[in-house]
This record gives sequence, C-alpha cells and structure tokens, in this order.
Amino acid sequence: LFACNPLLGQNTEASEEASQAVTVLRDSTEILLKDMARTRQIDSLWLAALYDTSRYDEAQEAVQNPWDSVALHDSLWSTQVFKERLADLDARTPFHVTYNASLEQIVRGYLKNRRESMARLIGLSHYYFPMFEEVMAQYGLPLEMKYLAIVESALAPTATSRVAARGLWQFMFSTGKYYNLEVSSYVDERCDPARSTIAAAQYLKSLYKVFKDWDLALAAYNSGPGNVTKAIRRSGGYTNYWNIRPFLPKETAGYLPAFYATMYLFEYASEHGFNVERAQIPQAQTDTIRIANTISLRQVSEVIDIDLKTLEFLNPSYKLGIIPFVEGKNYGLRLPLETIGAFVSNEKAIYAYAAQEFEKREKPLPKFYKLDTKIRYKIKAGDYLG
Repeated sequence: LFACNPLLGQNTEASEEASQAVTVLRDSTEILLKDMARTRQIDSLWLAALYDTSRYDEAQEAVQNPWDSVALHDSLWSTQVFKERLADLDARTPFHVTYNASLEQIVRGYLKNRRESMARLIGLSHYYFPMFEEVMAQYGLPLEMKYLAIVESALAPTATSRVAARGLWQFMFSTGKYYNLEVSSYVDERCDPARSTIAAAQYLKSLYKVFKDWDLALAAYNSGPGNVTKAIRRSGGYTNYWNIRPFLPKETAGYLPAFYATMYLFEYASEHGFNVERAQIPQAQTDTIRIANTISLRQVSEVIDIDLKTLEFLNPSYKLGIIPFVEGKNYGLRLPLETIGAFVSNEKAIYAYAAQEFEKREKPLPKFYKLDTKIRYKIKAGDYLG
C-alpha cells in the first residue's frame, strides 16, 4: 500500500519523472499505485512551511496542569480575578461580557464537572477553528463567533437535536435550504464543516444587520428573531440582552451565558491548567479532491490504506458513506495531504475498482433523491405546534 511521511522529503537528485509504485491486490484485482517523487517532495516542503509542529509543542510545554490532581475548592477560585478577566474580554470583543453570578456559577461548574470534555473540545478545536476564523473574517464577523459551534454541537458535525437541527451549527432543514445547504438521500450539507460554516456566517451577518448587536444576534440565532423582538417588547423596550433575558425562552436565557463561559475557558485555558490533547489531524494537513465517479469511503480506505474512521471524520456530510457523482454537483473527498498524490495519480484505477465493487453488491445502490420541505412526523403525547 502507498504510504509516506510528508516531513521526510525525497532524494533531491531524483528526476521529476521518478516515481514510486506499489501493487495492491483486492479480490484478485491488481491495482498499481504510483506517485511522482518530485511532486511528493514539493508537497512535503509546502506542508512543513505551512504547519510548523514545533510551535504547537512549545506552547504545550508552557501549559502547566496544577488543577487536574485537586478538587476545585473555593480557595482555588478568585471572583475578583474572574471579574478582571471578563472585563478584559469585554474590552477586546464586540460582546457585552459583564460579570454576573449565574455566569460565574456556569464557569465553576464547567471546571468542576466538565474538565475532561472541555480539554477534548479544546484539542478538537485545533482542527476546526482555523477554518471557522477564515470564514468569519471573510464575512466581517467577530472571530470569537467560532465558540458558538462549541455551544451548538460540541464540535460534532453530525450532531442532531431533538427538533432535527443538524451539524456543527445546528441548521434546521428549512433554514439550511434557504442558505443553500442541500439535503438528499446521500448528502446532508448541514454536516459539511466548510459549507455549513459559510451558511452560519451568512445567517449571523443577516441577524446583526437587523439587531445591530451581536448578543441579540446570537439570541436570535438560537430562538429566532421573533422571540427576541417579543422579549424586547415585554421588557418595555430594552435592547440589552441581560435586560431582556427574563423574557426569552428558557433555553435562550441560558444560551449566551454558556457562550460566554465557553469563550472564557478557551481564552484562559492555560491559566486553568487544561491538559490539551492534539487534534486528530490538523486542517492544514488535508485537502479536497473533486470526485469524478461514485465511490465509497470504505473503498477509498481499502485502496490507499487510510483508517475508515479518519475518512468519516474528514467527510461527515455523506450519510451512507458513499460520495455520489451527480452532473452539476461539486462533491468532494477530503484526504490527508500525504495521500493526495496516490489518489490523483491513480484515479482511473481507483474508480475502476470502485465500479467493480459496486457491481458485486447484492442490492443496487439507492437512487439519488433531493429532499423537499415535506417532513413526515408522527405526533407523540406532549407535542405542540411550536
């Protein structure tokens, strides 16, 4: 199977036409994988320049972990320091980050009961946050908006709520469709990290144009603009989130405090001694290929020897684990950079193998259906129209 370490590089004296070939046998089908040594060298040099792992390692060495071995007692917590840090966040963000007892209670609760999950999320954020920040900057949103995906989905791209909202940014079917997120029998683009982040940025920007306030835009993102305007009316005309909070739905009343608590813990992670594991694979070490024929993630995993779980992590929007080829659609396969060369240099053989595998299936592949807005739902006791 084709495999290489992108950081080792290649012999610089090798000609550009030099290649490495490996034979793969799948059910007596022989596939010859080869890639140009010179292009692999260029890939590895670019990757080394793009992602300097030493910077991450140095930062980790500076993070001490004095909190993990002891309980969070009152003596280890300073309300005054917490207030000072919130004031700092308030000064350098467009959000109204002000101290209140409920926010302190949430942060202390996270530190006491959710240290392990918060550490995991901080590690996972190293994969998603660079992409989030790029999109937020492109649409003129505060970069701190990236923390919203933590509150919405805990960075699980296939997360589904009890009301069928899906993805990192928890789009309902109709809202996702409005922002061009396609849902079909094979694909749910609400689960596509790149496409759904663009849609979330567009939606948040439109909400800000209406409310002229990022706190209210976040509240509207959670409960809808109508609930926010009702809360403004019921409060007597106040437009500050904390003043209208008692009049918002219960879930939304806790929404911004959770967002602020998450932002605080991420911004001051080292001060609280989080021991952060490195992300499974950095975003900078991946790239996307536009597919030319229908292929499954399992077939890709078998042919170029990539762990299937890694492929599913990188390509979460394909509901059946199959990437369909549909004229006029731009469906892509995201892969680790070190395997891109093997795939691109051997596409015809790989697609031929995939076609052969599909022909062996006892049942044919399901037809491609683009879903409309109709949803069949059986009423249960306690349901209501809202």
